[in-house]
Amino acid sequence: MSSPTPFKAATLHDVARVAGVSLITASRALGNPSLVSEKTIARVQQAVRETGYIPNLLAGGLKSRRSKTVAALVPAISVQQFLPTVEALTEALAAQGYQLILGQSGYDYAREEDLLNTLIARQPDGIVVTGLVHSPKARERLGQLRIPVVETWDLSERPVDMVVGFSHTKVGAAIAGFFLTQGWSRVGIATGNDHRAALRRDGFVAAMGRDVPTAMVPAPSSLALGRRALAELLAQDPTLQAVYCSSDAMAHGVIVEAQARGLRVPEDLAVCGFGDADFAQHMHPSLTTVHIDGARIGQLAAQMITQRCRGEATEQPIVDVGFWIAERESTGGPGHTDRQMPE
Repeated sequence: MSSPTPFKAATLHDVARVAGVSLITASRALGNPSLVSEKTIARVQQAVRETGYIPNLLAGGLKSRRSKTVAALVPAISVQQFLPTVEALTEALAAQGYQLILGQSGYDYAREEDLLNTLIARQPDGIVVTGLVHSPKARERLGQLRIPVVETWDLSERPVDMVVGFSHTKVGAAIAGFFLTQGWSRVGIATGNDHRAALRRDGFVAAMGRDVPTAMVPAPSSLALGRRALAELLAQDPTLQAVYCSSDAMAHGVIVEAQARGLRVPEDLAVCGFGDADFAQHMHPSLTTVHIDGARIGQLAAQMITQRCRGEATEQPIVDVGFWIAERESTGGPGHTDRQMPE
């Protein structure tokens, strides 16, 4: 058997040959069409379609010093709460002519550092990170890049460059305050083991004024892990009145497990989640949760990146988008009505 012929991408020379024009004319027709006639542009574009030619953006980037790409890191693409941010970031960047390269760090700081190094080698025009960059080496290298870096979904007074997010500690404290106003003293926490979830737990415990039963599961959390977490919490305290969950997926699992055990939500057990995923208000009962404007985070991050790429100064490098508690049926609320809570 003969070996298959290796694939060879079409070049601009191929386009020029098929169009019957010079190499420089083909280049002008694609890169600076005002210099050639409409008839020539049409011939070159037809040749592009026939040959399957794809412009070498890297070569163009070497001349302009712009790759027209932005790299973004998320802990896991399966986490519902991050999806609005990624979607908004993608759309806002595309409107400015940029493409998003997405990497998944898996809640692993060592992997995050390796992934950042790989993405930096691609020479993106900007980097967006979900959460704060914790590795000192990674922070130092990002600071030396001289490209815009936006950390998101958290806050810091000393970001690598810019940050758009909110205080996880304040989120935990607000949920505890809400529980206390409902008169619930026997409460528990079902939480992932990631850094941001730990901050929310710390805020919750501090506001409660005492430690509380806690079930910790590996991040990213899920419905199955939520069921496991409630089983563990009830083993610690069978008389629990309310459970705060570090994600809506976890809260979904807690509710399923509660119902499987014959517990009524919220009459026997109130449940609160975090993130306000798109399914939260459509569950039965509808889920009380902390609403985060993830889409706005993505839009602001894209705006910061593109402003800096244009050489414009950033007026506000630290942006707190805040949060509120969407009170629904799982805590005895009015269903689909959201009530804004103080941050």
